[in-house]
Amino acid sequence: MEDTTGPVVYQKLLLWEQSWESEEEEEEISEPLIFDPWKPQDSSWKEVSARPGAWAQLVATLLLLAVGFSLAVWQLHTRGSSTENLGSVVPPPSGHSHRPGVYHHGAIISPAAVCSHLGQELLVAGGNVVDAGVGAALCLAVVHPHATGLGAMFWGLFYNSSSGNSTALTSGPVQTLVPGLGLPSALPTLRLLHTRFGRLPWPRLLVGPTTLAKDGFLVDTPLARALEAQGTKGLCPLLCHTDGTPLGPGARATNPKLAEVLDRAALAPSPDFAGDALLSLLAKDLGLEGPSAEPMPTLEPALQLSLAQGILFTTPSPSAGPELLALLEAALQSGGPSPGPCPPPLQATETPVSSALATVDSSGSVLLLVSSLNSSFGSRHLSPSTGVLLSNLVAKSAINTWACPLILLGSPDETEADVLGLVASGTPVVAGVTTHALLSHLAGPQTQAQHQHQAQQGPTESPSVCGQGSVLQVAAHAEHAHVSSVPSGCCPFQGF
Repeated sequence: MEDTTGPVVYQKLLLWEQSWESEEEEEEISEPLIFDPWKPQDSSWKEVSARPGAWAQLVATLLLLAVGFSLAVWQLHTRGSSTENLGSVVPPPSGHSHRPGVYHHGAIISPAAVCSHLGQELLVAGGNVVDAGVGAALCLAVVHPHATGLGAMFWGLFYNSSSGNSTALTSGPVQTLVPGLGLPSALPTLRLLHTRFGRLPWPRLLVGPTTLAKDGFLVDTPLARALEAQGTKGLCPLLCHTDGTPLGPGARATNPKLAEVLDRAALAPSPDFAGDALLSLLAKDLGLEGPSAEPMPTLEPALQLSLAQGILFTTPSPSAGPELLALLEAALQSGGPSPGPCPPPLQATETPVSSALATVDSSGSVLLLVSSLNSSFGSRHLSPSTGVLLSNLVAKSAINTWACPLILLGSPDETEADVLGLVASGTPVVAGVTTHALLSHLAGPQTQAQHQHQAQQGPTESPSVCGQGSVLQVAAHAEHAHVSSVPSGCCPFQGF
């Protein structure tokens, strides 16, 4: 557990970089380019007034100063108000651009375009990577009920570049409401993370998800495919047409009961009350006097593994983090960093069991979040009072094989210590997939020239990640934020 007790406040993000002049240019300019009427001059007033055009020069100088002052005031005004006009940020005329996925300040990547956009808005509004990640996770709980939700369990990994600490987030031990139905812990877990490390007010993070649940969201391709593959049993009327057929891509779905729960959670003064906003209604639906257990989310130090290339961080047991570190150690001891064999291919009966997202800022702070309902659409028990799909996670599920986010912090001996974050989703053999992705990264070119070219191109990508699932990659290098995915293009990203 970190020593910090208050919220982490990052340095405010500027909307574009300042232009700096080199010291050589400054040395070459020995005289002011604009005449300063307030600076004492060597010549007498009579000598100045006797020169032809002296008064014209003085008037012109005053006009230039007035225009310059007005432009400075305008620039400060627009810079101060730009965070209020979300999504309208543009670079200055003298700015420069990068390839897609490279940004000056911060970025987010997630499985849903609307949630990546919401995370970007929170970053532009002055939030940090925790605000953006938690807001996007709540958004995914609305628009991707096949993979995550308020009934899901969460694991997270947060590297704070300001303090140099890495923290693991866990929903706590698996608990059940009744046999076969997992105890929802998403709200108190995400609320705990935000309380400790967030910057924006908690209600601000719930505005977007609440609006989507109340006014409706468009069914995207991943959700439509899950509905087509899994059917609509237990999901009507939430995700069905009136005739019981599943909603297709582009159809609008609403979840007003979930919107009410999020409204109540926004007013919760603490993580415990955030959980109460949901648990009391669930107990009523199930005919219980009250939930027999309470969620017990925790924040604790991340696991570490020292390498020649830096330090690895991941989540502790009962996540798959220890398994990930064991696989990496075995691979590295067997002959140096090289891509290991892919895990066995998934069986046709297996379905994606997790959802992941990642956020990064240019200073190197990274948040990785992964959640699961245990199977597609969880238990398919739709709570009528809350609009929440409960998971079918059970207490005997000792190891959460779907959870092993990883952060690689470059060697502190380097002039600029790069930070790389990897988080996999969509497969129950995440540890093997993440191991393969990291070994592929470590096996990349290591000469200085090649390293610089690689950094400009973003994190290492391969055509596929063992042909299954996806890996989200975020990195900070040379004061820029990088985001990408393997396979490329599987997950929308946004940044500024």
